[in-house]
Amino acid sequence: MSWSTYRQYPSTWLKAFKKTSRSSKMMLIAALLMLIGVLGSTRILHDFGNIEVMKIVIPTENGQWITADLYRPVTATRHNKAPLVVVVPGFQRTRETQTNMALELARRGIVTICIDPYAQGGSSASFSSQSATTEGYGAMAVVEYVYNTPNLNYVDKTRIGMTGHSAGGNAALRSAQHFGVEVIDGLREESKLKAIFVSGYVLTFTESALTSVRSNIGMDYPYFDEGAFRNARADEPGIHDGDMRTAQESITLVNSGLLQNNQAPIEEVEVGRIYGSPHNNTLRMVYNIRDLHALQIYNRTSTANMLEYFEIALDYDMPLSHYNQTYMVKEWFTGLSLVGAMLFLFGFGAALLKTPFFAPLVHPLPQKARKQTPSDKFLFWGLFVFSALVACFIFIPMAQRAQVWFPDAQNAVMTSFFPYRMLNSVLLWAVFNGSLGFILFFLVYFLRGRHHGASLDAFKISFKELLKTVLYAVTVVGTLYLILHGVYKFFHVDFRFLFLAIRVLENNGMLLYSLMYIPLFYIFYLSNSVRVNLTMRVEGWSEFKSTLIGCLGNSVGLMLILVIQYSAYVATGRVYWTTEWLYVNILFGVIPLMFILPIYNRYWFNKTGRIYGGAMIACILFILMALMGSVAYIPL
Repeated sequence: MSWSTYRQYPSTWLKAFKKTSRSSKMMLIAALLMLIGVLGSTRILHDFGNIEVMKIVIPTENGQWITADLYRPVTATRHNKAPLVVVVPGFQRTRETQTNMALELARRGIVTICIDPYAQGGSSASFSSQSATTEGYGAMAVVEYVYNTPNLNYVDKTRIGMTGHSAGGNAALRSAQHFGVEVIDGLREESKLKAIFVSGYVLTFTESALTSVRSNIGMDYPYFDEGAFRNARADEPGIHDGDMRTAQESITLVNSGLLQNNQAPIEEVEVGRIYGSPHNNTLRMVYNIRDLHALQIYNRTSTANMLEYFEIALDYDMPLSHYNQTYMVKEWFTGLSLVGAMLFLFGFGAALLKTPFFAPLVHPLPQKARKQTPSDKFLFWGLFVFSALVACFIFIPMAQRAQVWFPDAQNAVMTSFFPYRMLNSVLLWAVFNGSLGFILFFLVYFLRGRHHGASLDAFKISFKELLKTVLYAVTVVGTLYLILHGVYKFFHVDFRFLFLAIRVLENNGMLLYSLMYIPLFYIFYLSNSVRVNLTMRVEGWSEFKSTLIGCLGNSVGLMLILVIQYSAYVATGRVYWTTEWLYVNILFGVIPLMFILPIYNRYWFNKTGRIYGGAMIACILFILMALMGSVAYIPL
């Protein structure tokens, strides 16, 4: 075949692409994005064949279990044993969120087991209401397994480490305590944990907690950590900040090693300095990354600090520079897959509406709201601002109310009654705001809108059509999850970027409990569809303008919470909401979803002429995303 024939292929393909339907184009582009993202991310995750990654499940005490990813560098063999580090994510985090630690350690020849903590991801809940303290979130059982099993014959069991971020850091310290007691009681000469590294947590660096530790300890705490209001300054007891040079916690940490070496204690910490000795497990190192708590795991300097520490603490020469890191490249590839997955929903959903079975869901579009008069504009923007302020200032009260109304979940007790602790607060907020949205809409409609030609045609739906709409939404989202599970099975990656993730459904009870949450959340999603499609679809407004206003209207109130929180921090050195700061932090993942929700609602409204389909698809997808990334105390 001649070169001229080959040259014709691109133009032929382009012509064929132009002739395809819009839905087919979207699915083709989505497939391409997912393919590039999946192939790229899996190559990075496996370090181009240098690391084997597999999912493992370890049975633990009381019928509980831990789900984890095992990273085995191909250089680790029974003839060339390698150190092992257990990675423990923090509160509201799954094992995929700690790729920065797990992947970068494995790239340097260290075997890594990255776990889902108890009650998170694919791991079971725990019968202990303080599992981080009493069980190390399950990490203690993992260390015992590693130490006692003959299966991991490529691991040097004299060099086992552990690291964790936030509550995962507390789990690492508690594990060091647990195994240190064995040394103190004379059951062992050295701790099973050679070294731990605590990221983003200092609360338990107290004399009583550190007395029994017989492991090397390193720590890295964000200078701008939102939880620093709880820290204590050694030189000024009334001051609370993230400066680890003078923090009582970091000074106590360093002195715990110096005292074991019979050395004089210090009064101020030199950040990055080596204190003590790794050979007798008295090494102490303190880092103080300049970042926020939630962003620390994406900071390459913090990852480099962790690598530097373990190189010293485990007496292991790393073949790569500490700043030679690829985990964020993997994150960008999975982000590409996430974009492809979102686009697939639009294309596949549109294609389904052309099938004979689902075609009856399509109706003519209702007329737009009339062109706004000055009084219409005043009413519209007045309600816009009012709704944003309500969304802002009702969020924390709803979080506080959730702690009272769902006491078992709040106190880490296994329960069948709304077991998702942090999601419960968002649920109450959503129900309140969704209900308020309906009240405001119908007040305006009956008092004003119906007298000026406003219509409720978009509400019309028969019971049969409603059931078919539910089936349609489940089919659209379910097909995406079937694709995701196939991708995970063969490539061990999912679709995610930073705080957003479409994760595989590992917890068998999750789908059942989704039926408890989705109907209540749907109040908010349907209310938003009404707002976006019936009040923000105005004569004279372009599609882009009205959708953008809908996106901002749905998220600006929550954005205002972050503005207040961090403006107060900049001005005073203390966040505005202190004891509820973790509830504020979950907004990093909630706000992007709230911003794109109106896009879903408007797209399917334009396709069907009804308010229900887009709200159902978005509600099912977003709640499944939230459930798989949220702490859940589901009974065993």
